[in-house]
Amino acid sequence: MRITIVGGGFSGVALAAALQRVAPTGAHIHVVGVDRGYGGGVAYGEARPEHVLNVRARDMGLSPDQPEDFADWFNLSDRGRSAFLPRQLYGDYLRDRLHGLLDGAGAQVHAVRREVVAIERLDRGFAVRLEDGAAIISDQVVLAVGALPPPPLAGVGPRLAIHPAYIGWPWQEHAIERIDPDARVLVVGTGLTMADVLATLRQRGHRGAIDALSRHGLLPAEHTGQPLAPVELPPAILQALAEHDLRELLRRIRALSKLVDWRALVDALRPHTQAFWQGLPAPQRGQFLRHLRAWWEVSRHRIAPPVAAHLHALRASGQLRVIAGRLVRAGRAEDCVSVLIRPRGASDVRHERYDVLLRATGLNTDVARTTHPLLAQLRESGMLRADADELGLDTSDAFEVVDARGRVVPGLYCLGPLLRGRYWEITAVPELRLAAQRLAGVLVARHAQDAGIASAALLQSAPARQSQRSPSVSPRPAPGS
Repeated sequence: MRITIVGGGFSGVALAAALQRVAPTGAHIHVVGVDRGYGGGVAYGEARPEHVLNVRARDMGLSPDQPEDFADWFNLSDRGRSAFLPRQLYGDYLRDRLHGLLDGAGAQVHAVRREVVAIERLDRGFAVRLEDGAAIISDQVVLAVGALPPPPLAGVGPRLAIHPAYIGWPWQEHAIERIDPDARVLVVGTGLTMADVLATLRQRGHRGAIDALSRHGLLPAEHTGQPLAPVELPPAILQALAEHDLRELLRRIRALSKLVDWRALVDALRPHTQAFWQGLPAPQRGQFLRHLRAWWEVSRHRIAPPVAAHLHALRASGQLRVIAGRLVRAGRAEDCVSVLIRPRGASDVRHERYDVLLRATGLNTDVARTTHPLLAQLRESGMLRADADELGLDTSDAFEVVDARGRVVPGLYCLGPLLRGRYWEITAVPELRLAAQRLAGVLVARHAQDAGIASAALLQSAPARQSQRSPSVSPRPAPGS
């Protein structure tokens, strides 16, 4: 059994851990990822000291069977288990768990710190081509690449696009360090990435004005200081979920939110979200994505109380201004970034001048237009396609990748945020670790099925081969017998 996991972030490590528990002895599992951030991915491997988790430590274990493993690994007190710890610490935890897998019993896990540039189909299995030209021959391949690089920002002119005043990815080396503390900054995006950017600017003592722009101008909601008591969903909401009735579900949620904390209600919906999304008719999916998506994102993906307090303080002081609108055009003028913004609901545009334009639009899973080398190669070769809503990859319910002709690619699977089109809620640790456990079972079952078919074919062909040999090897009858 030869499995290659493409991606060295959380999804890749969680799947390798799940496979080592259930795969047969002698199986070979290669976890392949770029050296930078290996074992933690972008979210945890490249985090900075000021960036904190958006989930309490007690819920961040690698396995769904041991949700408090991270808190146990760090030997946290009861108070610490409810805290939002630095993401760098979680990256250390993931690397430690991966290192333990390399020395573990059972299936053999191999760490490969290389970039995968192509995947080629063979008569049986795949050749996973690395940046140095070497290849890993695999029976099964799992795409666990995480989020994709951000695409070009619409409206940015060609001169600005190559100028240091435009930062297309805030975590590229020394990008934020080059910003003058007195610079006036426009941040495009008001979600979790923006919150991280502002935390880093604050850490560096930034004094200049900051504008944050997004279509709705919504900031992420805040977690409560202490965990909320779980909420049991009433029958009316459970019925709306079972019937995939978006309008009725919203009506029931609004009514119940007057009686209980809405955050506890959102948390109670999480176990039902994937099934609800999968059964939601296409027109209602479209309505959700057009009109409700932004509200769901800020309610569901909340920030730690200290981060929220920092944002509130910046707004109260006037240093941070949040704008609901759209970037129409941004270009490089003589001594500034010249920007045209259309405020939400307005027909006119307004002109602003900034020293720096920084993109912080967050999670990108646009497979149809990505420049990610591997995904682009697979897309152009016809081995994959975007899902109907262009939220990620088109896949089967067994995580199998669907090709350009709508057929499953046997042996090619996906895990992580690129599954948003099928599951929607598949970007956070609790959902990802469950998916990793399920996919591990799928991979082992598929291997057993293929091995069984191969064995049956050998058994069926054995009598035929014996029959063909018998005339030439059977003894001649003795005379007079």
